[in-house]
Amino acid sequence: MTFEDGPVAGRVDVHHHFTAPAWLDWAEERGVVNRERLPWWTRWDLDAALEVMDKTGISTAVMTVAMLGRFRERAERQESARIALRAAADVVEDHPARFAFFTPVFLDDLELSQWSLRYGLDELGAVGVSTRTSMDGVYLGDATHDRLLRELNDRSAVISTHPMEVPAGKDGGAGLPGMPPFVCDFLMDTTRAAINLIRNGTLDRYPNLSFVLPHGGGFLPYMATRLELFGGHLTPGIEPGRVRDYLHRFYFDTAGPMSPSATPTLLATVDPSRILFGTDWPPTPAQVVADIAVPALDADPFVSREQLRGINRENALRLLPVLARSS
Repeated sequence: MTFEDGPVAGRVDVHHHFTAPAWLDWAEERGVVNRERLPWWTRWDLDAALEVMDKTGISTAVMTVAMLGRFRERAERQESARIALRAAADVVEDHPARFAFFTPVFLDDLELSQWSLRYGLDELGAVGVSTRTSMDGVYLGDATHDRLLRELNDRSAVISTHPMEVPAGKDGGAGLPGMPPFVCDFLMDTTRAAINLIRNGTLDRYPNLSFVLPHGGGFLPYMATRLELFGGHLTPGIEPGRVRDYLHRFYFDTAGPMSPSATPTLLATVDPSRILFGTDWPPTPAQVVADIAVPALDADPFVSREQLRGINRENALRLLPVLARSS
């Protein structure tokens, strides 16, 4: 597939949620889910995916494989992941220029994570891994994750992060009643995970890891100066003079934050070469992606044409060069 030259051509979407129809069939047969009661965005459809991609100039979408966290026993979780990953690999096999996928790792089960690395990365050809920013209140970068992060570092892995099921209120309940967690609490969860990776020395110990933060890094760019001022009050503390260096270790996707009110802060905080295009489809509906988010990015007065070209495609290809060979 070829694309016209230009800053908005051949976009690479690094934030594309994939709930496999085959996984839904499998889970429904076992009485685990009722698809009619699941959120509408779990009904991933190939034709709908290609339609929104074609409409917005997306050449390749990198899928994050969802399994909706319904299983607790390892055998069931492994079979659940196997079904979903095989389905993702089938999509890529049928459309190698249009799709790629991340294999999941599980912060609460390192043995299952190692199986997912072997199956997803080594056997099926995933281009990186995906993980939650926190699990049961334990944030990415906790000491219990070191064995997993060490292996990922040995693989020079790209790690796509995303919040999920964030308890933020009293007794683990909802944060602010009436406000869905994706509006605010997801952004805070991402910010906490990033700070945890900094203060625990994860970025220093594992220099080969590349972390992608969703939604423009949550509140991290906005509070960079606050970290510089008050990082010494953390336990362990963060050296103020190193905050900007640490922030340049992360990548930041555009799902949600890019606007004339948010873009200047992001660009003032991080190198534009660390910003990646992301849609958050299908939780962000196709109409919002095509008619609001993408046009807003293309017309953002604070983004130069050269920066836009990097955000849309070139930055992702530097991070995931395997995509250049298939697109």
